[in-house]
Amino acid sequence: MKKVILITGSSTGFGALMVKTFNKEGHIVIATMRNTTGSNAEHAKNLNTLEKTEVVDMDITDDQSVKKAVALVYEKYGRIDVLINNAGIYGAGVLESYSIPQIQKLFDVNVWGTLRVNNEVLPIMRAAKDGLIITISSQVGRISLPLQSAYNSTKFALEGLIEGSYEELIGQGIESVLLEPGGFMTEIIGKAHVNGDREGIQESYGTAVVDISQKIQTVFGKLFMESAPDPQIIADGALKLVNTEKGKRPLRTPLDPLSNGVDKEYNLITEQVKQKWIEAYGL
Repeated sequence: MKKVILITGSSTGFGALMVKTFNKEGHIVIATMRNTTGSNAEHAKNLNTLEKTEVVDMDITDDQSVKKAVALVYEKYGRIDVLINNAGIYGAGVLESYSIPQIQKLFDVNVWGTLRVNNEVLPIMRAAKDGLIITISSQVGRISLPLQSAYNSTKFALEGLIEGSYEELIGQGIESVLLEPGGFMTEIIGKAHVNGDREGIQESYGTAVVDISQKIQTVFGKLFMESAPDPQIIADGALKLVNTEKGKRPLRTPLDPLSNGVDKEYNLITEQVKQKWIEAYGL
């Protein structure tokens, strides 16, 4: 059965690839993005040419925009079978150099934005007693590197929210799962970031931070130059989750070609520790 699939952050990157991947499979794809008549007009135009794909304007940081977009989709199609929370923004810098409003902006998109969309779609899925939500997290939602802690903390938050709510939703017939990409060169790198820039803070850390920054840039620059992973891997991973039989989808799907399997090992170990903790508390 072909599904109605709503994808956030569809203008470029993983989102646009997922739109095209699901379109090829014959699904009805709702590609959402903000500024469809402004900065994203060209992206919206290109995706609108695809058969069974509809671009809908939605700003996930705006309650009314989310309500309006989801209502429009439901009114037209009568269902939303799959929601993919992909929209996000990146940022880097010494944590102390971030102002509170800057960190709030990161959370407003990466965390609250996901919850805004979920809270509008979930009543539709609960009424149908069926649905799949895939939230794009990250390997840095499991392990945090210096100079990325503000951004990484948003992914850690998503991990906690989705893991904790999984068993709440499964009883409603809804599976809510995580897809965890590793490092991929997508358009998010070139877009506007929310970087820590409180005057003089980062400079006062001296050469230690400069050395760390250079080391990280050198290592990842070399990796991406020599073996840049294809972002299509993530779109294919999302498609596999959609095609997997209900009840057999894993909570976490790590996709990091550069980690040599450590990502999967990390998830396995933490799940084992969690089970021991649950048993220790008699839960």
